[in-house]
Amino acid sequence: MLNPAKVKELAATLRGHVVQPEDTDYHSARRVYNAMIDRYPGLIVQCRDVADVMRCVDFAREQSLLLAVRGGGHNGGGLGTCDQGLVIDLRNLKGIRVDPEARTVRVEGGCTWSEVDHATHAFGLAVPCGIISTTGVGGLTLGGGLGHLTRKYGLTIDSLLEADVVLADGTLVTANAESHPELYWALRGGGGNFGVVTSFLFRAHPVKMVTAGPTFWPLERAVDVLRWYREFIVSAPQDLNGFFAFLTVPSGPPFPEVLHGKQVCGVVWCYTGDDAVKVFAPVAAFGPPLLHGVHELPFPALQGVFDAIYPPGDQWYWRADFVNELSDAAIAQHVKFAARLPTPQSTMHLYPIDGAAHGVKAGDTAFAYRKANWSAVFAGVSHDAADVPAITAWSKAYSDALHPHSAGGAYVNMMMDDEGDARVRASYRDNYARLVAVKKRYDPDNLFRVNQNVRPH
Repeated sequence: MLNPAKVKELAATLRGHVVQPEDTDYHSARRVYNAMIDRYPGLIVQCRDVADVMRCVDFAREQSLLLAVRGGGHNGGGLGTCDQGLVIDLRNLKGIRVDPEARTVRVEGGCTWSEVDHATHAFGLAVPCGIISTTGVGGLTLGGGLGHLTRKYGLTIDSLLEADVVLADGTLVTANAESHPELYWALRGGGGNFGVVTSFLFRAHPVKMVTAGPTFWPLERAVDVLRWYREFIVSAPQDLNGFFAFLTVPSGPPFPEVLHGKQVCGVVWCYTGDDAVKVFAPVAAFGPPLLHGVHELPFPALQGVFDAIYPPGDQWYWRADFVNELSDAAIAQHVKFAARLPTPQSTMHLYPIDGAAHGVKAGDTAFAYRKANWSAVFAGVSHDAADVPAITAWSKAYSDALHPHSAGGAYVNMMMDDEGDARVRASYRDNYARLVAVKKRYDPDNLFRVNQNVRPH
């Protein structure tokens, strides 16, 4: 139970805004991206600077409060909030500084990827990130970071040079290859287990315009498309990324009206090289699609394509798995569940994680599945809360059916909070023991446990 006098004392020491249940902005402040998550923190502090974060960590530790850290608020399992405890809300930490000569960008912990893309694009640069631009930088990075540039430039963490971190004891450290190297290792895929990252320093890469967009085929061709895709993408140039999807074509531009509401299979491409005609020739040779919507566009425009399709406030339930091979038996299960999409927003994606991502050894970062070829996500999504039982049941059943064909673990950014400790351990494989050792050193009392938790004992 929060002590009102202690809260008042805390507020007097902060520059940021303190939000409590009785405040008029409480319900808007507690809201996160996934509307299925409906939690009631005892206290939300919208920090203004690092000093605020340090003070809040001290307060949570001293008052024995459950502590959650919110960046972009996108975590599907709702791990940026909590019931009754304290939420450190970083939404006002928005500083971004690009160094075009060094090709680096420093990003504060409350930024979204759209804000980073805006800043870096002016210099013809980009950082590998996800596929929805409203995603928070912090959550996506700490879990690994999969997206359109993975095959070309690796995971987001492969471009992370250093991080400023507020530890469980309230102190601030900088973690990089020379300073706190074990913490630096753990932050690259180990999630929010080790502290509050208040800023990231990324290496940025030359990306300006890309050739990108979807190719759709009839759902009835899904078996043939998946068999073709599994061979094509792993042998394609690293400049070409393409994630496979089952989806319902949105009813609106830029999609042709004849396809609106049609269930399809497809690949969403991103090509960063030259001579796109030559690279996409095998796609055309495979067979006539319903739509081949590939064209040149600025990279930030590609990053924002899914923002309107998946706005904040939808209901989400998702499961995930890493995948080494797409066997015919696995494809048969995929097609079975694709025919049962419970809502127009529900989908399954296969994100490639080969190419440059395979160039890093499994033990070099906390992200363990460096030899997997894909990360699969089974996402039940709806605008309507009445659909929650249906999307949850479909996602669970789909995941259960495909899990025997998986590599064993899952991308921690795409796990719910109900999957258990064994699932977390499986997702870190041989890296788990090393993560435990880092946790013991930097957070021995497990203050940072609202996450896919690595326990210190």
